Amino acid sequence: IALVLGGYVVYLSSTYHRIEDMRYIAVSGNKANSVSIGNEYTITTFNIGFGAYSQGFSFFMDEGQMISGEKTVGESSRAASEEDVLNNTNGALSLLQSKAVSDFYFFQEVDTDSSRSYYIDQSKMIADCYAGTHSVSFASNFHTGQLFYPLNQPIGKINSGIMTLSKYMVSYSVRRTLPVSTNFIEKFFDLDRCFMVSKLPIQGTSKALVLINVHLSAYDEGGIYRKKQLELLNRILKEEYDKGNYVIAGGDFNHDIAGSLNTFKTEQKVPEWVYVLENNDLAEGYKFATAKNIPTCRSTDMPYTKDVNYSVVLDGFIVSDNVTVNADKLAENLTTFVGVILKAKPSTVKGKYVKNISISSTMGPGIKLDVNSFDK
Repeated sequence: IALVLGGYVVYLSSTYHRIEDMRYIAVSGNKANSVSIGNEYTITTFNIGFGAYSQGFSFFMDEGQMISGEKTVGESSRAASEEDVLNNTNGALSLLQSKAVSDFYFFQEVDTDSSRSYYIDQSKMIADCYAGTHSVSFASNFHTGQLFYPLNQPIGKINSGIMTLSKYMVSYSVRRTLPVSTNFIEKFFDLDRCFMVSKLPIQGTSKALVLINVHLSAYDEGGIYRKKQLELLNRILKEEYDKGNYVIAGGDFNHDIAGSLNTFKTEQKVPEWVYVLENNDLAEGYKFATAKNIPTCRSTDMPYTKDVNYSVVLDGFIVSDNVTVNADKLAENLTTFVGVILKAKPSTVKGKYVKNISISSTMGPGIKLDVNSFDK
């Protein structure tokens, strides 16, 4: 046994390497048109979870606890089947093309040649889906030799990464290496985390639109490396802000970034892996741009059941203060508009002045709003 273990350690050591920092990434299918100031652009982020996360999937590294006290532990290290990977990946792309047509896309956990996703090249599936309309930049985020862990269902080999797609010209994309554990054992199993910086020239100016695709660490006891990763990201954010550039960082932060810790109905306790990030944790001049009408992540210590699994918002964006987020502007305009109406309330009118508020696009369906969410 000792000889086998020793040989395996030698094998892992021989296949192990960290990807160097500041690796420039090829931009495939680059476009001729540049972005310009004053125009509206759309962006979507999506962690596709290597195509594994069907409703019945649970992940072996996830542990949780029900409110009743019962402990829960995930089971699988890989997708249920090749068919599942194809169905989930195609389903994600179909959803995006029908419901979230965007100028820019950030994808995370995109496998290219991995045992866990049956060696399906998801990066090619995505690139083929957007061929002709978007350029593609792909950066490796996780690469391992054969991992014989867990013993009942070994992870095997993994090659996975992040992808940025753009409908407009990209000057360059560069991979930045995030700090991770260098412990002799942990380093063989930890993700080689990164974020990717893509710079887009802005027509008629010397400034740039800076897109940063992020996938921060999830399993970090004590939060040591999460803190180091955020420090690096903040440093880059500050550098770009000081240059006067327009910055959007987005992706899977593996932190609650929307104040959604106890927002969604659940029968589970808040998991230990859920850390909170707020605006005051960011470099000066930045804020989170998120929504919490629906969660973006569910606990994977058991198969998914609505209102049972813990869920939270881990995905979204960070924007510099020279970038206007339409959701924020809409809320600001609504607050101002309703405020004017409330101030116009005649002194002779008693009781509630505004009972219902709805908004709609031109010829679109009305959406009812909570009257109590506006200042009186």
